Amino acid sequence: MHIEPGVVDGAKLALSYATAAGAAGLGLKMAAENIKTDGGLSSLALRSVATTALVFCFFEMLPHFPVGVSEVHFILGSTLFLLFGAGAASIGLAAGLLLQGLLFAPFDLPQYGMNVTTLLVPLWAVSALAKRIIAPRTAYVDLSYAQALALSTAYQCGVVAWVAFWAFYGQGFGAENLASVGAFGAAYMTVVIIEPLADLAVLASAKAMPSLTQSPMFNNRLHTAG
Repeated sequence: MHIEPGVVDGAKLALSYATAAGAAGLGLKMAAENIKTDGGLSSLALRSVATTALVFCFFEMLPHFPVGVSEVHFILGSTLFLLFGAGAASIGLAAGLLLQGLLFAPFDLPQYGMNVTTLLVPLWAVSALAKRIIAPRTAYVDLSYAQALALSTAYQCGVVAWVAFWAFYGQGFGAENLASVGAFGAAYMTVVIIEPLADLAVLASAKAMPSLTQSPMFNNRLHTAG
């Protein structure tokens, strides 16, 4: 989902700074909710370190390839949400993306505002959706495939929508740009085939190993009804 250099440039980059500030506000809101309801500041800090390391590894080690206006990545946003909570996931996504840019892809840093918006706003949507489709008495380890699919699809569709927005904002609605956006969207939706299965596999592992996953490192909701 990295926006390619040159897709948005010049004065148009100002909008990415504004959206990144808004995304940061959503991230802080989710983090504050986690501090209040899920273990306090120390737990959030511990989970944020874990999510940052995981996101960095996702970007660098998992398969990724350029398609159209951007790159297809296995970000596993809904997996991070389920395991660590929305606040820690948002911090990890923002920090992991920044580390990847600083250490390996400095050419991506001008696009950081766009990329962090593309990651965090869909995560906030997943957090809101989870409150609507998961009953308060349901622990995350007991989610159904349909629920995991809904969360994953919401995240991936949000990523694709933001990439399309940046592409059209920066390059207009010409035939070539439309084709590039379409190719990226089609390729990225293949992630939806894999991510719900990854979510369920991770949740099944957590359920089978409660002694390891019932700790401050993980979201309380994994094993405990809301």
